[in-house]
Amino acid sequence: MKNLITSSIITLSVLTAYHSSAQSPIPAAPATTDSHASIILEIENSIKTGNLYLKGAQSEAGFWKDEVIPSYTSLAITAAMRSPNREAGKTPEHIQKAYTWLLSKQKDYGAIYVKGLATYNTSTGIMALAASGDPAHTQPILKARAFLIGQQADYSKNKAMDKYSGGIGYGGTYTHSDMSNTYLAIEALKISEVIAKDNTVDEQVDLDWDSALDFITRCQNLEETNDQPNVSNDGSFVYFPGNSKAGTQKNADGTETLRGYGSISYAGLMTMLYADLEKDDPRVESALEWLNNNFTVKENPGMGQQGLYYYFHVMAKALTAANVDFIITKDGKKIDWRNELASVILSAQREDGSWVNANSRWWENQPELVTSYAVLTLEQIHASIPQKATE
Repeated sequence: MKNLITSSIITLSVLTAYHSSAQSPIPAAPATTDSHASIILEIENSIKTGNLYLKGAQSEAGFWKDEVIPSYTSLAITAAMRSPNREAGKTPEHIQKAYTWLLSKQKDYGAIYVKGLATYNTSTGIMALAASGDPAHTQPILKARAFLIGQQADYSKNKAMDKYSGGIGYGGTYTHSDMSNTYLAIEALKISEVIAKDNTVDEQVDLDWDSALDFITRCQNLEETNDQPNVSNDGSFVYFPGNSKAGTQKNADGTETLRGYGSISYAGLMTMLYADLEKDDPRVESALEWLNNNFTVKENPGMGQQGLYYYFHVMAKALTAANVDFIITKDGKKIDWRNELASVILSAQREDGSWVNANSRWWENQPELVTSYAVLTLEQIHASIPQKATE
């Protein structure tokens, strides 16, 4: 899997069609396929109007929404730079202004944040900088990578905390690891990996991938590979060992186990693939089975409407990374997930080009954030549509 992922980042293959933005900020337009021809133009128009909304929501200083949380700005930048409507090789003036603002928030030690959420803000910052393809962003990216790698937890000398070793947390006062920050950091490191490998100035330290995989495994509901208590056996993922945002479930035998949920299970799948697990590994197979059996675009399984657009975003990225074209449900139904997901996002766009979630959990009542998620999800779908086979 490592060779597959690495080569895909460099060659823009289906695996990470727009993830390689550091090498090619504009993904090649997909060839029209019979099953997707009717929706491609709708997606492109929706992306255009979504990015126009974001442009209008930008502050005079260059940031979006909140100058204390650079991730708003990073996500909006990335949405603009990955647009199939953007002229190749051109960075819009308002995005140049945003890059200047974002770089002004980078600390001497590499982190990109103002106050709190250092991992989240730095990870999204790397994604935005990598999307530019600008050589001037190489050193800021390398510094930010080094910071993220330094965030990886090592509690090997503390038995009570050792279950968090290998993962990455928010940073600051909330120190222990969780799957969301681990997934975001790993994605940022993988997407910028080619930049680190091409660097000849100094040697780059890498993440301890074996330790990272140990942590990821401890977050999966799979008795065969997870040595933690209160684990079920359905292949889903929880927030961190011993804790699930979806709570617990009571089983027929009277035991109580952690309940997995959709968004974090897609994050788990994605990080396992990036940590070099093959698709026939039981951890990957069980995760895919749970995701197939629980596929829906009506809610975030296990969480209802909470984190719905985060769920959409990570779903599109994880299914692309896993080379999944169709979801096969437990009753044998075959679902084109790209059409299903794109259709529900397109139908939810508001007249001004924005999106918003009526459920406020995790800031999803804020249109600047949710519009970025929605645009990025549509861009991922657009870039990942399989090319029609030539005869």
